Amino acid sequence: MQRQHDRWASKNRNHFTEHKNRSRISSERSVGRHEVWSWKTASKESLCLMWQKVKVHLMLSMSFLTALFWYCRRLYSFLAQLLKRWSNYLQRQLIRNLSVLPEVDLLGYSGREWKGETKQAKQMREAYEELFRSCHIKYLRQVRRDNYSVIRAVLFQIFSQGIPFPSWMKERDILKLPEKLLYSQGCNWIQQYSFGPERYTGPNAFGKLRKCMEALKTNWAEISATRDHEERGSMCNTLFSDESKEYKLYEAIKFIMLYEVVEAHEQIRNKPVHNLFSLLFARDSSSDPLSFMMNHLNSIGDSICLDQVELFLLGYLLEVKIRVYRLHRFNTEEFQVNYPDEYRREWNEISLLTEDDHYYHIPLFRT
Repeated sequence: MQRQHDRWASKNRNHFTEHKNRSRISSERSVGRHEVWSWKTASKESLCLMWQKVKVHLMLSMSFLTALFWYCRRLYSFLAQLLKRWSNYLQRQLIRNLSVLPEVDLLGYSGREWKGETKQAKQMREAYEELFRSCHIKYLRQVRRDNYSVIRAVLFQIFSQGIPFPSWMKERDILKLPEKLLYSQGCNWIQQYSFGPERYTGPNAFGKLRKCMEALKTNWAEISATRDHEERGSMCNTLFSDESKEYKLYEAIKFIMLYEVVEAHEQIRNKPVHNLFSLLFARDSSSDPLSFMMNHLNSIGDSICLDQVELFLLGYLLEVKIRVYRLHRFNTEEFQVNYPDEYRREWNEISLLTEDDHYYHIPLFRT
């Protein structure tokens, strides 16, 4: 009986021990599973928190980049508009200052300038149509309407075409012409020379004339040495948009005309001179160089422009054939006139267009 009790007790102890061990193992497994779950949860929460932070930074970065892009776009648009306005302003200023405007369609210009059905308007439109049809003149460049108009139109074409100095100008220094006229030939009266609207300069005339001659020589040499046509055109536009510079050129041309008249007047007694000088001295108002200066040259640029005789002289001394289309003489023999009428074959040719023998424009030929 005692043995059975001992075996039962031993069996119960073993069962209890086994149950205890199972409970401990189950508890340990439960704790392990909880630790794994806790680690996974913590990792997941950490990743979520990290992603939230990264997401916030990304959103802020995207917002910043979007705002920066919008700002740059607005800034670019503003700068483009500003540059366009500034460019238009400079272009308007340049055109306003240009004394020779860009080319325009010939017939379009004729239609705008000569509207109506008057006899003169019809004749002018017919004359322009004749130039377009028979002379192949398709465009024109308007020249500022002042009393330097014809000298400006001639010089602009000489410069823009790259025509070199006339032969006589290559053989002598034109900078010394005022000095030669004043001292060598005793023409003290050149102190009464007037520079266009500047009626009287007195003793300063000699110094101003020398500056004018320097401006003519320097600009002519620089532009004629430029071979590229577009670059030469740009240089001409710049030069002929500066009044102070271009007026010096015109006054230099006027003085060269005076110098040639003085030379011819001294030679006429000993040897024959060109017919144009005979025509010039035959006028009561220009019978000698002094009267020519006082009655004609001094007023050119101020109250009068070059007349027909002086146009002959201008073409002669510059050694260019000046062909003038005189629209108010349409259907007459004087519709096309050359100045001078006697010229050398090697001379370059330039063309002018006038409606009244007072203001001149530059015709452009296209085939």
